[in-house]
Amino acid sequence: MAATGLLVLLALLHACGVWTQDSLTRLDARLYDIRMQLTMPGTLDERVVIVDIDEPSLARLGQWPWSRERVAALITELTARQQVAALGLDVVFAEPDRSSGLHELQALANHQLSGQPGFAEWLAGATPRLDYDTMLAKALVNRPVALGYYFTSDRGGRRAGTLPEPVLKPDASAPLPGLLQWDGYGANIELLAKAAPHGGFFNAVGDSDGVVRSVPMLAEFGGAFYESLALATLRHSLGEPRLQIQRAASSDAASPLAAVKLGRGPQGLQVPLDRRATALVPYRGHGGPQGGSFRYISAAQVIEGKLPAGSLKGRVALLGFTAPGLMDLRTTPVGEAFPGVEIHANLISGMLDGRIAHQPDYARGYEVLVVLAAGALLIFGLPFLPMAGALLLGVAVIAGLLALNTGLYIGAGLALPQAAALMMALTALALNMAWGYFVEGRAKRDLAQLFGTYVPPELVRQMLKNPEQYSMQARTEELTVMFCDMRGFTGLSETMAPRQVQALLNNVHSRLTNVIRAHRGTIDKYMGDCVMAFWGAPVATPDHASLAVQAALAMEQALHILNIERIAAGRSPLGLGIGISTGQMSVGDMGSDVRRAYTVVGDAVNLAARLEGLSSVYGVNIVASATTREQAHGFIWQELDRVRVRGRHQAVTIHTVRAQEGISLRALTQELTLWEQLLEAQRRGDMAECEAKVNQLRELNPGFELYRLYEQRIAAHHRPLPDPDGGGLVDKSLWI
Repeated sequence: MAATGLLVLLALLHACGVWTQDSLTRLDARLYDIRMQLTMPGTLDERVVIVDIDEPSLARLGQWPWSRERVAALITELTARQQVAALGLDVVFAEPDRSSGLHELQALANHQLSGQPGFAEWLAGATPRLDYDTMLAKALVNRPVALGYYFTSDRGGRRAGTLPEPVLKPDASAPLPGLLQWDGYGANIELLAKAAPHGGFFNAVGDSDGVVRSVPMLAEFGGAFYESLALATLRHSLGEPRLQIQRAASSDAASPLAAVKLGRGPQGLQVPLDRRATALVPYRGHGGPQGGSFRYISAAQVIEGKLPAGSLKGRVALLGFTAPGLMDLRTTPVGEAFPGVEIHANLISGMLDGRIAHQPDYARGYEVLVVLAAGALLIFGLPFLPMAGALLLGVAVIAGLLALNTGLYIGAGLALPQAAALMMALTALALNMAWGYFVEGRAKRDLAQLFGTYVPPELVRQMLKNPEQYSMQARTEELTVMFCDMRGFTGLSETMAPRQVQALLNNVHSRLTNVIRAHRGTIDKYMGDCVMAFWGAPVATPDHASLAVQAALAMEQALHILNIERIAAGRSPLGLGIGISTGQMSVGDMGSDVRRAYTVVGDAVNLAARLEGLSSVYGVNIVASATTREQAHGFIWQELDRVRVRGRHQAVTIHTVRAQEGISLRALTQELTLWEQLLEAQRRGDMAECEAKVNQLRELNPGFELYRLYEQRIAAHHRPLPDPDGGGLVDKSLWI
C-alpha cells in the first residue's frame, strides 16, 4: 500500500506541474500519436488538392527557383482556367527575380552603355517582357491567392520582405497570455505583398522529439495578429469570413485563447486552439502522393495545360514541394518524411470537418482527478487481493484509463494526458505482482512443503490458490478418520528377511496411499503395517464420510489384486482390517519441539482405532461407526452389533459396508433381509427364530465369518440374555 501511495504522489506531482518528468511528457506525445493513427480516416479528401513541385517537374522545367514568369503562368492556370476556390503558396519570394537578366542590363545601362544611342529606348521596351516580378504581381491581383511567409525567433530579429495586413489587432485591456514569441520574419517582396494582400505564415512547431504534431494558427507580432497559411487559404475559399477570437471560460478578462471562429452564427467554423494559439494537426493518413489522403498534381502538368479546364473548380489548392532536395519534408506522427505542404492540407481538411482535436485548459485538473481515482482503486484494492484478483484489478484500471481517453478523443475531440496515470497504474501493478510473487509464492512453497506429504497433489493445488486460508493452527472440525491394518503381517514378517519386510511394506503402503489420495484423503501417519488417514482437512470436504467409505472399498480391491499377484508367486495372501469413524476431532500441527506433525486427535479418532481391531472379531474388512453410516450415502450397509466402549455409558452400533448402491445383487438383498429379521428376533428374545435365521444365512453365505460368530453366540445362549441398552446378544466380554 505504501509503495502504491508513493507512486500516486509522484504521478500527482507531475500532473500538477510541480515535478514534471520529460519521460512522461514524451510518453503522452507517443500515446497521442498511437491514438491518432488508430482513428485516422485514411480516405481521400477531394476538396483539397496539392500542386506538387516534384522531381519530374524539376526535370522538365528546370531546378528551383523557377522564374516568376513561370510561377505567374502556374497561378493564372489554377485561378483562371482551373477556377480553384483558393490557392495557398507554401513558398516565399523574399528577393527580386534575377532570372530574366533585367537587373544586369539596367546596371550596364547605368555604367557602360548609358551613352549608346537608342539603348535606353530599347531597354524601356524590353522591360515589360523581362520584369518577371511585375508579371507575377499582375497574376496575383484580385485572385484568391494567399502568399506564404514565416516568422522567426532564432535569427537575431532579422526581418526581410513585407508582411501582409494583420487579420486582427489585440485588445490591450485583455491580452492573450501564453502565445508563442516571434522577433523576426521572412516575407515576400513589397511588390508581391501589395498585389496579394492576404497571406499566411507556414511555421510548424516541432515537439522536443522533433515531431510536428501542432501548427500555430495565429501569431502575435508587433502588436497585431497574423493568420497561418492554412487559415488564410481556407478563409479565401469561404469568401473572407470575419475571424473572431474565443477565450477559455473564465471570469478573468485576460483568460487564455481557446478557439477562433470563421464567420458568425451557427454556420461559422470553430477551430479549437491551445493557449499558444496552436492547433493539433488532424492527419488523415500517410503523406505524399501515394499516401491516399489528398490528390497530388504535378506542377509541370498544370503549367503545360494538360488538365481539362475547370477540373479543379471549387477546390482548395496548395502549391508546395515533395522533391527531397528542396528540404520541405517534416517528421510527423504518420511519417518521417512528410511533405510540409500536406500539413496545411490536413489542417484545412480538419477545419472543414470540425475534426481538430484539442487539449482544453482544464486538462491538468482532469489528469489530477484521474490519477486520484485510479490511485484510490489501486491503493485500497491491490494489497487485499490475491495475485489473480490484483492482476485483474490492475488490468481493469489500465483498460479503463485507455478507454476513457480514447472515448473522449473520438467523441469530443479532447486530447487529454494519460501517461502519468497509466505509468502509475502499470508500475503499481508490477510492484504488487512482484511482491505477490515473492511473498505469496513463498507462502505457497511453504504450504506445499507442509502439506505435500500428507495431502493429494490436487488438493495441494487447490490450497495454493488461496494459501492464506490454510494454516497448521489446531481447530475442531467434524471429520472422518480411518485406520487400516494388515492381518497376519506380524507372523509373516517373522519368517522374512528385513529387506523383504521393507519391500512388502513399501509395496502395500504405496498401493493403499494411492487409493487414499485418489479419494482426496490426507495421510496422517504410517505405524508399522497400519496406515492412518482422515478426510475433511485441511481442505474442507462436505462429503468426507462418503469419500472415506469409497476409499475403503477401493483398498479392498487393491489388496485383492495384490493377493492375486502373491498367490501366483507362491506366497500367502494378506488380510485387511479397516476402522472408520466420523465425529468432532481436533486437527492441526501437533507434537513436541523436536518433532511435529499435522494430525487429528479426539474420541472419534480413538473409536476408529478400536473399530479397526473389531474387524477380525466380526470377520469383515470394514467396520464403521453409526455416524459414518448416517453420513456416507450411496452404499449398502449391514449392522454388525452393539458394543461397549470404555468411557461411554451406552453401547455403540457398528456397521460394515457390503457394496455400493445401484448394483443389482438379488442374493445380497435376500441375505440382508434375513439378517434384519435375525436382529429383530434377537431384540425380542426369540432364540428359536434367531437360530432358524442364522441357519438360513449360513446356507446362503457359508464363508461369512459374521454368521458363524452369531451361530456360536446363539448356541451358547439357550435363553435370551437381557441387555440394559436393548442390545440383545451383546457379548458382555467384548469391550473396546
